[in-house]
Amino acid sequence: MKNTMARALRVSAIALAALGATFATGARAASAPVGVAFVYLGNPGDAGWTYAHEQGVKAVEAQYGDRIKVTRVENVPESADSERVFRDLAAKGNKIIVGSSFGFQDFELKVAKDYPDAVFMHATGYKKAPNFATYDVRTYQSAYLAGLVAGYTTKTNTLGFVGSVPVPEVVRNIDAFTMGARSVNPNARVKVLWINSWFDPGKEKQAAETLIGQGADVLIQNTDSTATMQTAEQKKVHAFGWDSDMKKFGPNAQLGACVSYWGVYYSHLVDQVMAGTWTNTPIWWGLKEKAIDLADINTAAVSPAAQKALAQKRDAIVAGAFDPFAGPIKDQSGAMRVAAGKSLDDNELRRLNWFVEGVDGTVPK
Repeated sequence: MKNTMARALRVSAIALAALGATFATGARAASAPVGVAFVYLGNPGDAGWTYAHEQGVKAVEAQYGDRIKVTRVENVPESADSERVFRDLAAKGNKIIVGSSFGFQDFELKVAKDYPDAVFMHATGYKKAPNFATYDVRTYQSAYLAGLVAGYTTKTNTLGFVGSVPVPEVVRNIDAFTMGARSVNPNARVKVLWINSWFDPGKEKQAAETLIGQGADVLIQNTDSTATMQTAEQKKVHAFGWDSDMKKFGPNAQLGACVSYWGVYYSHLVDQVMAGTWTNTPIWWGLKEKAIDLADINTAAVSPAAQKALAQKRDAIVAGAFDPFAGPIKDQSGAMRVAAGKSLDDNELRRLNWFVEGVDGTVPK
C-alpha cells in the first residue's frame, strides 16, 4: 500500500513538473491556450457567492488574455451529477479545474485521482491529494469588522444573522460577527435563523422578516441572494452585503459589504501552475492579502467613532497584531473555550462547531 501511494505521488509530481515546464517554455505563446475551468453552484447573477467568483474569473481573463481559455459551468448541484461535470472538463483537456462550492469536494477529488496531469482546486474544503488542493478566504475577518460596525450602530442591541448551512465556515462567521459587536457593545446579542440552503431567496426573506420582528435592527447573512438586503431596505433597518457589494439593492440599508476578492487567488493559481511551482498546500487568505474586506462603508449611517474603530481594527488584523479568535473566549454556556493568551489555530477554526457568548441560537447536529 505504501509503495503504491509513493509511486502515485512520484507520478503526479513528475506530471505536474512536466506541465509547469511546458508552460514555462518560449513555445507557450505559439501553443494552444491553457484550459482553465470553473464549476459554479449557482448563477453569476446571484450577486452573492457565485457573482463574487465570477468577478475574480473575469479579472484573470483580463490579465492573461489569449494565453488561457476559460470555461464556466453554472448551476451545478452539489451531488453525484457534479462528478460528470468535472470528468467532462478533465477529459476535454483543461489543465486547471476549480470547484467553487463546498459540496463538490468528494466528487471533484474522485475525478482528480483519474487525471493526475491536471490541477484541481476546491473552495472551502479540507481534503488533499497530489493534484488536488483547497483554497478559501478568511471571511470571518470581515464578519468581525461588520460586527464592530453593527455594535456601534444598533439601537435595540439585537442583531440578526441569516445562516445558510451549519458548517464550520458559517459558524465561524457568526461567532466572529458576534465578538466584533460585543467588543464595542457588550449588551449586543445576535439571533440566528438557519434556512439550510445557500441560495433560497424566499426563505432568506422570511428569515430576515422574522429577525426584524424579534427586534433586530441590523442584519447580516451568510447566504447568496440579495433578499436579506432588500428586506432590510423595505423594513427600514440596516444590513451588510455578503460576498459582494449589495448597495444597489439597499442604498439606505447597507452599512458596508463583506466582499471577497477571489481574483487575487485565481491569478496566483494560474501563475503557480504556469511556472511549475504549484503545490497542494492549502491557501487561506484574508485582509492582509487583500482577498477580503469590509468595503463601501455607508458614512451617512456609520458614526465617525465607528469608522475610526473600524480602521484601527482592520490595520491591527493586517499587521498581525490582532486575531478575532484570540482568547479569552467563552461559549454560550459561559464555559471558557479559549484562554487568555491563546488563539484557535487554523485546524481548530476549520472544525469550529460551537457558538460564542452572545449568540441566541443553536448549531444543529
